[in-house]
Amino acid sequence: MMIRIVQITLFFLYTTGLCAQINISLNHVPNTPELFETSVISTGVSERDFALSPDETELFYTIQTPKGIFQTIVYSIKDSNGTWTPPEIAPFAGHYSDLEPTFSSDGTKLYFSSNRPTEGTQLKDFDIWMVEKVHGKWGEPKNIGSPVNTDADEFYPSITKSGNLYFTAAYKNAIGKEDIYVSKWENGKYLEPIPLNANINSTTYEFNAFVSPEEDIIIFTSYGRNDDKGRGDLYMSIKDDLGNWIPAKHLELVNSNNLDYCPFVSFDKKKLFFTSERLNIKDSFVEEPTNKTDLINSINGPQNGGGDIYWISFDDILKQFK
Repeated sequence: MMIRIVQITLFFLYTTGLCAQINISLNHVPNTPELFETSVISTGVSERDFALSPDETELFYTIQTPKGIFQTIVYSIKDSNGTWTPPEIAPFAGHYSDLEPTFSSDGTKLYFSSNRPTEGTQLKDFDIWMVEKVHGKWGEPKNIGSPVNTDADEFYPSITKSGNLYFTAAYKNAIGKEDIYVSKWENGKYLEPIPLNANINSTTYEFNAFVSPEEDIIIFTSYGRNDDKGRGDLYMSIKDDLGNWIPAKHLELVNSNNLDYCPFVSFDKKKLFFTSERLNIKDSFVEEPTNKTDLINSINGPQNGGGDIYWISFDDILKQFK
């Protein structure tokens, strides 16, 4: 019953005040980080994990309750007239905690992390799941099974054209406290996951990695490095001529003194989306006291520290690697 109440509440928050169709612009990408679509996507409810289909006609992301008690995936679809449907809970989501959606390169599959049960109704640890589009509609999610999924949690999948699957896990005897792994796809099955080397993983925290379809770019969050601004920053690596990841670089243009995470680069490699918990609420009102209405609007609006989706031109990020 409680899950159903949360589902209805989240749906209400995302449909109140929205008309039957909305405008979402993917043009005029900013050169510095900006909130993405404050009237529709970044609203003051905690949003994260943005994913855009290869043809840019579908978008998915996660909204979550305070303290991350419950997460669900919402989506919006662009019609032939160029307008978008109001974001609503995805047809395969809303019962259990689902988060971190990502598209396959052909746009026919969506991978995500979920604690939904594989049998019965007992909640499981977080695993990687996949849902496939059949006749234009998203079907029933399937647990991708071992060796990727284990009794521990697996998060933030990223799938390449070759089928290789990157994800985050905190396994025993790992390099760090959280690491990024890859499970290669060979002969129609996933191989045993292996951690990425020390140019990516460290003895601290690495998580939420986006890997390009061509497997030549990786962007991830790390917390605890010497150049970390405080709560977790985005880092990026590219492959050298031998196919090895170079040491990851801190993305100074993107990062803030709050948590910056959940990166995603559009398939045209023009737009970087990411989640940030940036805060824009005053800690004092010396010259003139605030009033209740303004304070509540600040608390309930974007940049309240709960998580918002930002975007920036990826061309400007790539300049750091030239």
